[in-house]
Amino acid sequence: MSRLAEFRALEQQLAAQLAELESLKNDDGLKREIEFEKNLRDLLAEYGYSLRNVIAILDPKAAARPAASAAQVTRKPRQMKRYKNPHNGEVVETKGGNHKVLKEWKSKYGAEVVESWQA
Repeated sequence: MSRLAEFRALEQQLAAQLAELESLKNDDGLKREIEFEKNLRDLLAEYGYSLRNVIAILDPKAAARPAASAAQVTRKPRQMKRYKNPHNGEVVETKGGNHKVLKEWKSKYGAEVVESWQA
């Protein structure tokens, strides 16, 4: 697409968004919601309360519920893996693959071979 065509397409999108914005500005429902929010925030400021305080008053169980970000699923702990090198009898125990000796073995003997040493 040429730059001129791209410019005109963006110009049309902008005009459509401006028209939608103007129609929202004239919407009585939106005006009522904005007025309600303003009055509510003024009232909260007058009494020194925050939205959290109001929620705690109206729904005491809401504080006991975990927040969406705190409700993350935790991973199960990794299993301990034990590798025994048949060439020298050295044993490595690790929960992950980021072990220095294990990496050396994998580079020297190959990953599949080292995985077969798992005891």
